[in-house]
Formats: sequence, structure tokens, C-alpha cells
Amino acid sequence: MLIGLLLMPFAAAPAAGAWPYLAASAVVHVAYFALLMLSFRLGDFGQAYPIARGTAPLLVTLFAAVFAHEVPDGTAAAGIAVSCAGLTGVALWGLRGRRPDWTAIGAALATGLTIAAYTVLDGLGVRASGSSVGYIAWLMSLQGLAIPAYALYRGRGELLTAARPFAALGLCGALLSVLAYGLVLWAQTRADLAPVAALRESSVNPC
Repeated sequence: MLIGLLLMPFAAAPAAGAWPYLAASAVVHVAYFALLMLSFRLGDFGQAYPIARGTAPLLVTLFAAVFAHEVPDGTAAAGIAVSCAGLTGVALWGLRGRRPDWTAIGAALATGLTIAAYTVLDGLGVRASGSSVGYIAWLMSLQGLAIPAYALYRGRGELLTAARPFAALGLCGALLSVLAYGLVLWAQTRADLAPVAALRESSVNPC
């Protein structure tokens, strides 16, 4: 939230057409973080995260075709498939010789659904905003209100005490997160949503 507020004076406010996407994305991001933490509690990190990230580009491809009328050509579709197969393969490799925990897998798949949802919402929103920097500033500010409020509700009076030793590291992580996702949003104004999503998931970016 602080980073978003600091960016606001240096960027134009998003156009009116972007605000419904901004509001919806902020809500979906809260659901994403809640489901991500749930999937980490239920299953192994090395399985939950690749499943969530590996399914997202396929869903983005579907949603982009429906809502943005973007259908990838053969080369792009092959790249998306390879990216998703690689990430899913990481999770399956970790399951070898073990019985799958379907509850944890379900939570990871639900997390992938929220990733796809906010990816498409933000892709359409940033295109309608007229300003990538303005959109990311307002998105971070809205999330910066919603997510701590949710965390305070879940953690009661323990959140500030638990977070205090990690404040400096958290601020550094927040700066990197804003920069990384800002680059994703900028890329979405210049390329189709699905290939950008697939390339994003092929990196180590946790945004």
C-alpha cells in the first residue's frame, strides 16, 4: 500500500473503464493469497506451488479467448502447453511413490484458478487504464488495504507481533513484487495475455 501511494503522484489515475477490473482484481487477490496459504498448509510447497502455477496459463488461455478474443496460434499454443507440462511435471515428480493428497491438490487447483482470474482481470484493466504505472499503483493500494485487513481478522492481535521481525525483509519483498508485477502488466499492454502468463510462470517470479 505504501509503495502504491508513493507511486500515485507520478502517474495518471486509471481511466474510468479500468475501475471495475481494479476492484474485482483486489478481491480475487485476497482469495488467491488465502487459497495459496491453505494449499501450503495442506500439502508440500514443492507440489502445491507448481500445480497452481502450472494450471494457470491453460486457464488464462481459455479466459483470454472468451473475454479478450485472443486465440494463440500454433507456436504460442505449443509454448503454453510445454510451460504448463513442465511445471506440472515438477509436482508429479515430487509425488512419485506417494499417495496423492486430493484435498491439497484441490486447494492448489483452486489457487491456479484465482491466478488465472486476476491475470485476465488485470490484463484487461491495465489496457483500459491508459497508464500501467497508475494501474499498478492503485492496485497495490487497494490490495494494501484488503489483504492486511484480512490478515488482521485471521490473526487477531498476533499479526503485528509476528510481522515485526520481518518488516525490513517484507518491505524489500514488496518492492520487488511491485516491480515484477508492474513489468507483467506492462507486457500485457503489448502482447496477448496467454503467452505473457506462460512466460511469467516459467520464471521464479512469485507474484
